Amino acid sequence: MPVGDIIPEIAVLLTAVTVLLAATLLPRKRQASCAWLALAGLAVALVFCAVQVGTSKLTFSGVWALDGASTWARLMILGTTAFAIALSPDWMKTDRRHGEFYAVLLFACLGAMALAGAADLMQVVMGALLSSVTGYTLAAYHRDWSTSVEAGMKYFLVGALANTVMVTGVVLMLGMVGTTDFAKMETTLAAGASSPLLMLGFGLVVVGLAFKLGAVPAHVWMPDVAEAAPVPAAAFLTVAPKIGAAIALVRLVGLFPTDAFAIRPVIAILSVLTMTLGNLAALWQDDVRRLIGWSSVSQSGYALMAVTVVGLTEQAVPAFLFFLLGYAVANLAAFAVVGHLRGRTDRHDYSGLVATRPVAATILVLSFLSLVGIPPLAGFVGKLELFVASMDGGYGWLAIVAIANTVASLFYYLRVIGPLSFGEAKGARPQILGGWSSACMSVGGFLVLTIGLGAGVLLAALERATLLPLISSVAS
Repeated sequence: MPVGDIIPEIAVLLTAVTVLLAATLLPRKRQASCAWLALAGLAVALVFCAVQVGTSKLTFSGVWALDGASTWARLMILGTTAFAIALSPDWMKTDRRHGEFYAVLLFACLGAMALAGAADLMQVVMGALLSSVTGYTLAAYHRDWSTSVEAGMKYFLVGALANTVMVTGVVLMLGMVGTTDFAKMETTLAAGASSPLLMLGFGLVVVGLAFKLGAVPAHVWMPDVAEAAPVPAAAFLTVAPKIGAAIALVRLVGLFPTDAFAIRPVIAILSVLTMTLGNLAALWQDDVRRLIGWSSVSQSGYALMAVTVVGLTEQAVPAFLFFLLGYAVANLAAFAVVGHLRGRTDRHDYSGLVATRPVAATILVLSFLSLVGIPPLAGFVGKLELFVASMDGGYGWLAIVAIANTVASLFYYLRVIGPLSFGEAKGARPQILGGWSSACMSVGGFLVLTIGLGAGVLLAALERATLLPLISSVAS
């Protein structure tokens, strides 16, 4: 059994268990040391994962895809988890269960990684369930705050329904195709297998993955979690599960022949609905964290553009991966600023921030402009690649809708950026968390800028990323 193929996941699992044991044994005042343990384990996992770049094969009897898409996605998930952990010591230091928080984050990371590498529907279910169960805990971790508990409960109820729907879809697809293995499914689908029940099963699985993506029709949890979960948990939950689910969805859609099924038009419609609803809802938000949550919904709509054209253009996968990277760093940077400012959420409280906290204000502006897609930031290149891939894949109308949505999104970001830059400061200088949050905020802003400036090098690497299974692939 090729255990070495999942060595990054094993490293994360062992680290999570070690952190959990340490949190149980250490006194409260030393719980922050669990963060160092978690970061050390993630560093090891990152090294193991980086070594796998360039590998392309199906392993573990074909249920695990070790390809460019999964490797780059898992690197992003590990990086996101490390960022969330680094943001946590200052935020969570008054919580008695401080150390356990890192263990839950690591288990959630493992679930997202399982989604990214899944090459079998049962593996998708396993990854989604692990990611969901830990996500519910993270969302409601501030159990003494009713709003946080409410967000966790909404996340749980929507997740319970979405995961049940997904499992039902898996059963239908298994019954119609005779297998849950992606490689075997692709061969069967290429031979012309089709039925209404198969399409229904596929649709139900898409609903389950849309829950993890924060996309229509299972998106309603995203703004609540962004608003009320602990800031490190909100940063993680709006990024890491989305990356894992996005890779699982693009892999699943890629199984269907481009000329035999009406799969891609359906995904395109979901893309339009998701980005439009997210942007329209964000227009009226006065809570900055809730605004970021609705923005995250809209960003899922853009990601679905690449899913729509997978198999129709070679640019789909690299554009998809770069967009996810650009979104991740901008969203994490925005949450880092919110956390650094002790979780202030009313947009009016950000008035005049450029005068009182210029570094935080600058990084928040950079992250918002990146989410819009303003050059030369990371988000600009990501969206540009998506637009080009959509047009190259024959979905020019989808690119036009996305451009219109991008212009519309600028208005709600400016509702924060305008007063932040030109308004008068209210009250005393905003208090900050500490050194950990300051470092996270600075790293996030740096990445937003440098990833955009170094886009050429990254895109050259991502263009070599493969997406398995292919009919010619041989499972080891």
